[in-house]
Amino acid sequence: MNTQTEQQLENALINQLETLGWDRVTIADEADLVANLKRRLEIHNKTNLSDAEFKQVLNKLARGNIFEKAKILRDKVDFSRDDGTTGYIELINQVQWCKNQYQVTNQVTMEGCYKNRYDVTLLVNGLPLVQIELKRRGLEMKEAFNQTNRYHRHSFSAGYGLFGYLQLFVISNGVNTKYFANAPVQRRDFKQTFFWADRDNTKITQLSEFADAFLEKCTLSKMITKYIVLHESDRMLMALRPYQFYAVEAIVERVQNGPKNGYVWHTTGSGKTLTSFKAAQILTQSPHVHKVVFVVDRKDLDFQTIKEFNSFQEGSVDATTNTGNLVRQFSDDTPLIVTTLQKLNTAISRERHLKTMEGLRDKRMVFIFDECHRSQFGDTHRRISDFFQNVQMFGFTGTPIFAENAAKNALGRRTTKDLFGECLHKYVITDAIRDENVLKFSVEYIRTFKGKEGIEDIEVEAIDTAEVMEAPDRLEKIVDYIVANHDRKTHGRQFTAIMCVSNVKTLIAYYKLFKAKKIAGEHDLTVATIFSYQANEEDADADGMGIGGDLPDDSQPVNAHSREALDSFISDYNARFGTNYSTKDGKLFYSYYKDIGKRVKNREVDILLVVNMFLTGFDSKALNTIYVDKNLKHHGLIQAYSRTNRIMGAKKSQGNVVAFRNLKPATDKAIELFANKDAQEDIILAPYEDYVAKFEDAVAKLLAITPTVESVDALVTEEDEARFVQAFREVIRIKNVLDCFTQFDFSELPIDAQSFADYRSKYLDLHDKVRSDKEKEKVSVLNDLDFEIELISRDKINVSYIINLLRTMRDKTPAEQAKTRKSIMDVLDTEAQLRSKKELIERFIAEHFANLPASADVGEAFDTYWADEKRQAIEALSREEALKQDGLEAVIGTYLFTEKTPMRDDVIGIMETRPSLRERRSVADRVIDKIRTFVETFIDGVD
Repeated sequence: MNTQTEQQLENALINQLETLGWDRVTIADEADLVANLKRRLEIHNKTNLSDAEFKQVLNKLARGNIFEKAKILRDKVDFSRDDGTTGYIELINQVQWCKNQYQVTNQVTMEGCYKNRYDVTLLVNGLPLVQIELKRRGLEMKEAFNQTNRYHRHSFSAGYGLFGYLQLFVISNGVNTKYFANAPVQRRDFKQTFFWADRDNTKITQLSEFADAFLEKCTLSKMITKYIVLHESDRMLMALRPYQFYAVEAIVERVQNGPKNGYVWHTTGSGKTLTSFKAAQILTQSPHVHKVVFVVDRKDLDFQTIKEFNSFQEGSVDATTNTGNLVRQFSDDTPLIVTTLQKLNTAISRERHLKTMEGLRDKRMVFIFDECHRSQFGDTHRRISDFFQNVQMFGFTGTPIFAENAAKNALGRRTTKDLFGECLHKYVITDAIRDENVLKFSVEYIRTFKGKEGIEDIEVEAIDTAEVMEAPDRLEKIVDYIVANHDRKTHGRQFTAIMCVSNVKTLIAYYKLFKAKKIAGEHDLTVATIFSYQANEEDADADGMGIGGDLPDDSQPVNAHSREALDSFISDYNARFGTNYSTKDGKLFYSYYKDIGKRVKNREVDILLVVNMFLTGFDSKALNTIYVDKNLKHHGLIQAYSRTNRIMGAKKSQGNVVAFRNLKPATDKAIELFANKDAQEDIILAPYEDYVAKFEDAVAKLLAITPTVESVDALVTEEDEARFVQAFREVIRIKNVLDCFTQFDFSELPIDAQSFADYRSKYLDLHDKVRSDKEKEKVSVLNDLDFEIELISRDKINVSYIINLLRTMRDKTPAEQAKTRKSIMDVLDTEAQLRSKKELIERFIAEHFANLPASADVGEAFDTYWADEKRQAIEALSREEALKQDGLEAVIGTYLFTEKTPMRDDVIGIMETRPSLRERRSVADRVIDKIRTFVETFIDGVD
């Protein structure tokens, strides 16, 4: 039996959509699209538009980029009627989202730079709001994703730009189906495409099942009107994932139907802030809710959450800088308040605030508590519950408190259910790993001493005493291990690490060891530290669950020695980064706290040493490793491990946990508690030997396609080249996992390091060929493949590496020089980051290096050459594209600072002559590509 063709898949989907209430309409081109839009808007608005009136509406619809069009969609379009009065056209009914006009069409042809025909388009009130792209069964989903990117470049902006109103894309090969929000093509990522799921997180992958669950007209329009967030600071659309959708629905339904509380268990790293924002936003629109109060328990999250909430909707939150402001916000018309638990407690406890707050006791309000596993189990929660008589409380947590992991306090052992009632929705760590929203963990248990007769510490719990665990020899061995293996764990420091230890005394010893070894020249790692200098800092480690208070409390006793040591370490930090922090007052310390977190995220700190700080609530995608020398268990263990498993590109294949204590029983227990008893293999990476076996299988498939490196050049068709790309890409992916194991050794694998590098070079050659073809806008099979170049980039192999090779070459014999030159050429061929620089580096070697005086410094000569080439490149780009040079330099500077691709409007703003509306998108995208190439060539990987 033949496999289902793409056309058969398309026909079956359209037939199914008709049964779901979509009216089929034939739209061949933009003229049909515009005529249909006029009729649908007239029906929806119960009016008739003259040609002149509709022309005004159409001209207003043509304005703006994707983000601005999303705002226009949610607003009303004004126009001048023929009789001089003002009329308004509603584009979509957001309140009664089922009361819209629904149509499905296929094979619409649009012509911009090139002509394209789109598969299936869903129209709401005549506007194309959902585009569905299909591939026949067996093809990669990424091909459909990349095809939508081509449509963006080629034709979505054509004519009146009505396809700029697309809110969602759906891609499918019949077996797998995913959705994602519309965004500028340069800011789209396949990792931001999602499967839909049912309430129990069972994925819905088949296209027909997805259509029933997601594309039913009322469900889809509710998703568009309620569950797409317009992210203000990034100026892009974000679509909620299914578990976020169900959690918000559950909270809103509970508020609408009664006074009960509840909590949401969504694992760490699953986007709880966005979920809670959307719940809060919808609840503030309810006439029955007086205020929504979002409560956090830490100063940094107070600032961070306000910033994130306002980035979702500008001005949605007013910052509460002190308790007086908080009390004023409770009494004014502020609909959404973000505050800390401590300030809320003060507002209902202090005499001077009670007069104002008393009038709010009976107001119906909703309180949403972030990370409610941490701070909701004391007197404060009881005081809030007792004070407010008509509030509903909802908690969000990644690690709930159950009877098994509840700590005993004055109120007994309180669980999350005791405080908030039933769990409204679950999305546990196994769900998140399966959906690729977070990574698995690779856990290595490292033996740090031997008992009598060779008994290992991993087998003997009783040996785990302070005397042994804090022995100087043991600590030094651990530091030596980290120094030797840190680059392997972090892929040549493309990522960073955190190290948690049992108490401040041990931390001080570790820091001094790292510092002494750095002074001795044994490593060049940047190690920084932060800890609370209060007398009871180490007590939080007693039960292995507590994460401890993050910031010092001035009312608590201080350990003078710890504070003195920390000030010394902060002095090292100040010298390293040119800052001026200390522990002299809370404000300076808090500034240090924020700055060190920022530098970890920016990869300026290699290892952050802590006792309890930053082990919960700290999200850094660039952090991939945690070294553990303290006892952890239950929620404390999962929270600490989860610092490492945020998604960040293809190179970050897992979160690395290196345990210098016997944490395996605690790890197994925590996984059982917070996932399920069968979750071990879903959360922890398989053993090294399993990945060797997978690597062997992947290499066998590669060699079946291309038995030798030379045979890559003999591939005849693009389909054959695509098979090679896919096969070698899988080899790279598995090797990236193997790289992080300390026992990794090419000699045990079926391909040696040189052959791997040679195949990598051929892989990059094909990538360069496709890039060249894209500049000519050639459409090919390879165009829609994702080469995932980041898989094979290595930050350590950069321009500085080449300069150092040239320095060593100067004093060598001609034969040795030739060998070094060949090594340099090999590196330029096989390292992704250097290929864009290859021609320039070769020219420097050929034209400048040989003629350098003996006294000249190679690095300085190269810097001079590079600066001149960079200047010429900027001048050439300015001249070729008619750009203002100072404006171009400013755009590039902003790009480097924000790491966000320049916006089209910014690029158009520096043009000497603005292109026509029809040409703007294609011209701006061409310039943006050239800016990206300039940065890749002259700045990335150049120290």
